[in-house]
Amino acid sequence: MTKYFNTEGSCKPKEHYMVKLDDRLGMMKNLLVDRKKYFVINRGRQYGKTTTLRALEEYLKDDYIVLSLDFQQLGTEDFANESTFAYAFADILVRTFQIGMGDDREEMLKPLSGMKGENGIGLKDLFVRLSNVCRNSPRPIVLMIDEVDSASNNQVFIDFLAQLRSYYLNRDKMPIFHSVILAGVYSIKNLKLKLRPESEHQYNSPWNIAADFDIDMSFSAGQIAGMLEEYENDYHTGMDIKAVAEEIYAYTSGYPVLVSLICKRIDEKIVGSAEYEKPSSAWSEKGVEKAAAMILKESPLLFESMAKQLDTYEDLRGITEDILYRGKRIPFSMEEKSINLGVMFGFLKEENGHVAIANRMFEMCLLNMFMAKEAMTSEVFSKGESDRIQFIKNNMLDMELVLKKFVEYFDEIYNEKDVNFIEKYGRKFFLLYLKPIINGTGNYYLEAQTRDARRTDVIVDYRGEQFIIELKIWHGNEYNERGEEQLSEYLDYYHKDTGYMLSFNFNKNKEIGVKEIKLGNKTIVEAVV
Repeated sequence: MTKYFNTEGSCKPKEHYMVKLDDRLGMMKNLLVDRKKYFVINRGRQYGKTTTLRALEEYLKDDYIVLSLDFQQLGTEDFANESTFAYAFADILVRTFQIGMGDDREEMLKPLSGMKGENGIGLKDLFVRLSNVCRNSPRPIVLMIDEVDSASNNQVFIDFLAQLRSYYLNRDKMPIFHSVILAGVYSIKNLKLKLRPESEHQYNSPWNIAADFDIDMSFSAGQIAGMLEEYENDYHTGMDIKAVAEEIYAYTSGYPVLVSLICKRIDEKIVGSAEYEKPSSAWSEKGVEKAAAMILKESPLLFESMAKQLDTYEDLRGITEDILYRGKRIPFSMEEKSINLGVMFGFLKEENGHVAIANRMFEMCLLNMFMAKEAMTSEVFSKGESDRIQFIKNNMLDMELVLKKFVEYFDEIYNEKDVNFIEKYGRKFFLLYLKPIINGTGNYYLEAQTRDARRTDVIVDYRGEQFIIELKIWHGNEYNERGEEQLSEYLDYYHKDTGYMLSFNFNKNKEIGVKEIKLGNKTIVEAVV
């Protein structure tokens, strides 16, 4: 069977191109399972949790008996009461044992066999039987439960966790699972967010025994390169593996499904298409850019989930808007509920002590999402849309003219606004103006390395050409000159001769307009509003 890049369900080494997980699995075994830990793998949607669990199950099989369950196998009726849950849980375990054990399984399973024929079985009875199973097992038993948070709004699930905690803490007296691994989006502590009010009084008891799980599940550029090397050995495209891997990482920060999505789009949609007839041209930095643009237009389930969470948690939306539009530097603290949620869902992270958007793809998605909502009522967006045709000459974008027209429009509409208004909304207005001009043909993203309350660099990709635009708040001539020098250095990084600067200036004696500045061999087109 020919391997392919997989983005649906778990990945299998024999069927799919995937990052090697051996180092990660070794750490999980040595630091957690071997030490009899109870821990939770909570990561955002499509972060490779199920793939990791299945790989870990295979990795542990010589030393442990692994019972791997998925709570999505249980129906709503299975949580109706203790008896229905106990029967359903035992049934899944029996079937799992039957798949994974040899001839001695019948003797081991006796405590769980025939439960449906008995009346009044509850959670206490279930755990007595589970303890007997573990006592009779020839090897330590590891319990894995995937999608555990799919059941977390059921009272019987909370009671199950309480029993599990009690047995786990007393496992020296009552045999039980050697190690317990739960996986889901919500951490144990944040499962409270999904509980019904009457369940909240039990919040503290089941949750406080889990060991920290801080193993990095994202992919490094080196790991991505290893996956691409396997692909290259099969197809001999002639790609620069290191450069392509680094570009994929630049867009995704190693978020597993985004890495696979980009590779899948290049392999299945871009190779052989117009302008990318040769595989080497598709497997390139431009090919990665093209794949990212395709994914943003498709709006995969991961992005839909992100939108849903932002609609649910208004404070979380406010934080992301402040970071993207205003360059606001928010101190990172997991004790702040909104930050904790954003990290848990996978689209916020800590960077140099401050909150940051997790990766460039999420930034682009969020900008598109916010812009779409703003566009419905925004005069600035409508103005950009009506002006659009004059900026495109020979299918190329005239960025200098874009800045000139924006300066004219901004001065006409917003010149009487106060400093606080402009600091809060100025950059948003330019992004709204620019969006319809490049929409459908180009994309832009905010450069994370230079973003702060005073300065934001926007990178615009349009038909293979990149434009570097610095948006900044005026803080005096000295700061402005330093900004020009920083932009010049940044142009060196991107191998560009021309850069653009848009300054929001509150000096009453400012000179509004657009001018060119020469710094060595660089040209900076500076617009002042």
